[in-house]
This record gives sequence, C-alpha cells and structure tokens, in this order.
Amino acid sequence: MQASATVRAHAHETLDALAWRHLGATAGHVEATLNANPGLAKLAADLPEGHAVRLVKAAEPKRPMVYLWD
Repeated sequence: MQASATVRAHAHETLDALAWRHLGATAGHVEATLNANPGLAKLAADLPEGHAVRLVKAAEPKRPMVYLWD
C-alpha cells in the first residue's frame, strides 16, 4: 500500500532531500515518487522553490528471514 501527500520544495532542493525531509528515508520512496510524477526526473536534481511534488511513501520491502544455523 502506498500513501501520498503533495509537498512543496525548498529552493535548490533535490528530490532525495525532499523525501528525506518528509519521510526520513529515500529507498523506494524516490522511485515511487518519480513514477507518480511524470516529467519530475528532469527537475529532480534541482527543484524550483515552491514546486509541488506528489511525494509517495512506498511500502516496506519484504525481506526473507535468514537463519545462520540451518
């Protein structure tokens, strides 16, 4: 399940910095946000101040359990 919210960028902020500021992580969230915002990849390295971005919180990845003594 993915949750999203529209947020505004600070001047010269990158997409990963925006994700970190609002979500506290970048892994998976940046990719999901790029998929939800067509054309955002062209601006992701230097977002204009006040640019609206639909920030998507991606689901936690499923990690298989590793048992050392099996």
